[in-house]
Amino acid sequence: MCNRLKLRKIHIRGIFILQKRKAYRTAILGVLIAIIFVQSMVPFLGFIPTGFINITIIHITVIVAAIVLGPKDGAIVGLVWGIGTVVRAFTSPTSIIDTTVFTNPIVAILPRIIVGLVAGWIYLWFKRHTNKKVLGMAIASAAGSLTNTVLVLGLMRVMYASAMAQAYATQTDLLNKMLLVIVGTNGVPEMIVAIIIAPAISTAILKSNKFLDN
Repeated sequence: MCNRLKLRKIHIRGIFILQKRKAYRTAILGVLIAIIFVQSMVPFLGFIPTGFINITIIHITVIVAAIVLGPKDGAIVGLVWGIGTVVRAFTSPTSIIDTTVFTNPIVAILPRIIVGLVAGWIYLWFKRHTNKKVLGMAIASAAGSLTNTVLVLGLMRVMYASAMAQAYATQTDLLNKMLLVIVGTNGVPEMIVAIIIAPAISTAILKSNKFLDN
């Protein structure tokens, strides 16, 4: 009888911990979704308009979600980012190619989802196979940022080469060089910022919520 009571208490305690962990995760996911939607719509909160192509800082929120909550929730936050990008492109475009390129869900949404998956998978691998979690966060941040840059620019090149050449007053065969310049001037700084900021935020969240990093 005594053993049954002990087992029942352990069972109840386990259910309580699982429910509390789920509540923490849901609350943090909701906050990150709200933040990223605002970042998607408001200049200088999630992106810096240049008139040429926007410099993105919003990817940091997706990477944080992927590290803290896992690849699935990272993909959900990335999805919200993509939807916000499409909405902004229709309602208040901030670059000369927004209405042409970023109203297409393949360019605006798909890469953002993959950012969350890639960053989440990489961090999970480091978490399960090594004790170097901060290094895992840094590599996940770099990979997530590069995933966004490469996929967005690659899809733009494949699907909108002539439209981009016309918009930027360049020849189609010179478009590759122009995109490489964008990678250097936008993609590399975005990656460096992600490597610095995303692990710091993720570490703070995980330390303050012990139920998340289990």
